[in-house]
Amino acid sequence: MLHSLELARRDLAEWFPIDLAGLTVVLHSSTASLWAARPLLPVAWMATAPASRRYLAGWAGSSELHLLTPAALDGRASNVHGSREMLELTPVALYARRVIAESNHDLPRRLGPRRVTAELRWAWLMEGAARWFSGQTDHSRPAIARRLREGPSPSFPPGIRDALLLGGTVIDLLAREQGAEAAARFACRLHPGGARAALTKAFGNRPVHHTEGTWRAHLARMASTA
Repeated sequence: MLHSLELARRDLAEWFPIDLAGLTVVLHSSTASLWAARPLLPVAWMATAPASRRYLAGWAGSSELHLLTPAALDGRASNVHGSREMLELTPVALYARRVIAESNHDLPRRLGPRRVTAELRWAWLMEGAARWFSGQTDHSRPAIARRLREGPSPSFPPGIRDALLLGGTVIDLLAREQGAEAAARFACRLHPGGARAALTKAFGNRPVHHTEGTWRAHLARMASTA
């Protein structure tokens, strides 16, 4: 696990010039222990779509990463393809989440109501970028297929319930069309005009409803190849 974090630190430095070498990693052998240490996690779990919940397996704090042990992560995996791989990448995704938050020029530095509001409003971007740059989105097709079967059509951009699983698909689409460098720049700013303005600019000033249609087709393709 520590080796994977060191590799992630090296790889992410290509896109985000923030060094978080001083982070403490706290391992928990059970979900109960993790939830006791980070009481907001059960709330986040309830607010997350069922297809995504097993992948909410840690918490990225300002100075600590709290996550399940490798054995506990392995035990959390389902039998579908990609589940174990996504969970194995949990430490990298949490580290990427901290790096991206620190690299974002518009996210309030001090923890407080403004910071919480911004993180909730832009959860699809922050979580999506972390999941994409960690590699989790590459393994998410079966979970996406389950999400599309089980619930109503997701909003664009994804709401809080879908941020963890579907946020990465927005970043994936952007990287495919504009490149990984554009995806990294996108993760580092919060457009003052909100999500629609941010998406319009990121996708070359293409109208949002056109990008939404392209994204929904992208989701359908990902789900069909699960």
